[in-house]
Amino acid sequence: MSRIPFFLVLLLPVAASSQTTPATTPEPSTPTPANTAPLELDPVVVTDKLDKAREDIVPSLGAAEFHIDRLQLDAQALGLNASFNNLLLRAPGVAQDSFGQVHVRGEHGDLQYRINDVLLPEGLTGFGQELDTRFAESVNILTGALPAQYGYRTAGVVDIHTRSSAETGGDLALSGGSADTLHVSAEDTATHGKLGAYVTASAEQSDLGIENPTPAHAALHDRKTQEKAFGYFSYVLDDTSRLNLLLSGSFARFQIPNTPGERPAFSLAGVPRFDSAALDENQREENHYAILAYEKSAGEISAQISAYTRYSLVAFTPDRAGDLIFNGTASRVHRAIVGNGLEADAKWSVAADHTVRGGLLTTSTNAGTRTTTTVFPTDADGTPTSTVPFDINDNQRKLGWLAGAYAQDEWKLSPTLTANFGLRADTAHGYLNEGQLSPRLNLVYQISATTAVHAGYARYFTPPPLELVQTSTIGKFAGTTNQAASDVSSPVRSERAHYFDAGIATKLTSNLSATVDLYDKEAKNVLDEGQFGTALIFSPFNYRIGRVSGVEFASNYTSGQLAVYGNLAFNRGEGRDIVSGEFQFDPTELAYIARHDVHFDHDQQVTASAGVSDHFEGTLVYADLVYGSGLRRGFANTEHLPAYYPVAVGIEHGWKLHGHRELRLRMDIVNVFDQSYELRDGSGIGVGAPQFGARRGVFGGATLAY
Repeated sequence: MSRIPFFLVLLLPVAASSQTTPATTPEPSTPTPANTAPLELDPVVVTDKLDKAREDIVPSLGAAEFHIDRLQLDAQALGLNASFNNLLLRAPGVAQDSFGQVHVRGEHGDLQYRINDVLLPEGLTGFGQELDTRFAESVNILTGALPAQYGYRTAGVVDIHTRSSAETGGDLALSGGSADTLHVSAEDTATHGKLGAYVTASAEQSDLGIENPTPAHAALHDRKTQEKAFGYFSYVLDDTSRLNLLLSGSFARFQIPNTPGERPAFSLAGVPRFDSAALDENQREENHYAILAYEKSAGEISAQISAYTRYSLVAFTPDRAGDLIFNGTASRVHRAIVGNGLEADAKWSVAADHTVRGGLLTTSTNAGTRTTTTVFPTDADGTPTSTVPFDINDNQRKLGWLAGAYAQDEWKLSPTLTANFGLRADTAHGYLNEGQLSPRLNLVYQISATTAVHAGYARYFTPPPLELVQTSTIGKFAGTTNQAASDVSSPVRSERAHYFDAGIATKLTSNLSATVDLYDKEAKNVLDEGQFGTALIFSPFNYRIGRVSGVEFASNYTSGQLAVYGNLAFNRGEGRDIVSGEFQFDPTELAYIARHDVHFDHDQQVTASAGVSDHFEGTLVYADLVYGSGLRRGFANTEHLPAYYPVAVGIEHGWKLHGHRELRLRMDIVNVFDQSYELRDGSGIGVGAPQFGARRGVFGGATLAY
């Protein structure tokens, strides 16, 4: 029976393009006058004032910023029914990967997410998209040399602003199409006195839950079901303060797709034959969190403090007989984490040309892994000595802590030049105890009213996610079909990096804007992740040293209701010498990597996206494409896969009904030219099974807004 998220909600469809906003010199914050009298202001006015004060506590301050607004969210493939990661592919320098992953500026993951300027706690990495595109009113993507308030996950900051609780109304939506896809959703906003609420819920099913391991149109055993719910509640205490509550629940179940025609590699007693097309592997995922935040903006001081709790689960269930016959091992894996944390940020407008900010963050994570691995016994040469398997249990639990604090000073050196100096102090306690002091510096120079340049340096400290650290005991599997190629397993360490970024943003005409941004990162203990073994769960490892560099171009043209955008990025990421989790790698490949700089498996050298949309007489038409030159493949990632460029088109029309109601009908065609393209071919460092991009799909839907 399908599980229902723990609270109900309502929703609205939309779609995405991309827009770049020219950088501007940060202005000193305007003090918010204190007022302790009974609240008599319009709640909408108070909410808007507090929103602006909250955003100014954690601004971008010289980082590279990419903005996607609500209107643009309609003009992407599948609109609001698109996965959130597909939305990110419309930003510059974001590369697509299998299992719903994206890579920003050549990094493996390392993203932090915020909703309404509140940091979301981390969860386990799985297939399910916990974030829902439809609740985004706008999305800001920050990259480059980030200011000191952003720590730990620093490849990019994805800041999502939901619809305002000061609005009223909502919608009901139903859509479906190829691969037996069905999506229902609901969304609502309401205000009652000082209390505002925004709630949304959705349920989805599809026969293309994970990328197909074959180039066929339809995948075998690839059913997905997912239910999600999200609520944002705001209570205005007075005209200088409020409480915000965020609640989220997500349940997902995935069948692991099969590749027909595979040849058996092992013999299993009692099972003379097995068709690989009949394998029955499954994965279940859950993510739930609650965040309570208090805001205060009085006089020259603004502050926000938030507390959170989170539960996250990934459980993989093998096909015991089939996995043993084809792989020689079958692993039942259950990973879960419980996290709790506290974050506080404050801003003080010292003078017209001085703004001081500071804050702290502390989190605890209790991670547990339960694994039951079924194997065959082997002799010294690795040859099975029996067709009767046996089980090996490996259960681990670890409590980890992260703590960090920062201070920074935004200083307006002249009417056109602003500097932001910052310092972070971070510490991580898990399988290792590590820490670092990290200076940050950003400069923004306003050349003219339409052109600004920025440059920055950031020292980064990135601990490995505690729940992903590989903790299995290697010795337990000696003399079995799951024996590692070596018994070396150094602990996974935190990455330490120097990051440099510089760029220019300009408005060439009243309709056309453009940006150019260059970056370079030099790091020790570079973090990467790979899929090792039959369970589709990732484990981290380190390269001793590494470097990532690149350049991004972005442009945006608007004229009336016509919008055109284009992004182009060149990236190169290389590492040398794997120094943790060595037992997971082939010894020959490991020896080669120790002596050579090799491309990261997620290094895609050319990435691009483009789109055009127009609104006229209640109708939206759009076309967009995503281009990738191909991720790495082959021995030590020495080759890359072919390029791909799927095109999507769509149309939506709305009819005004009685009152404020509106009916919108929409049709989308993805991969219009039915291109067969491979994201992964099963080779490369830490790469598992092959995955192909989705073939042509036709989808339609209806939305009733009220």
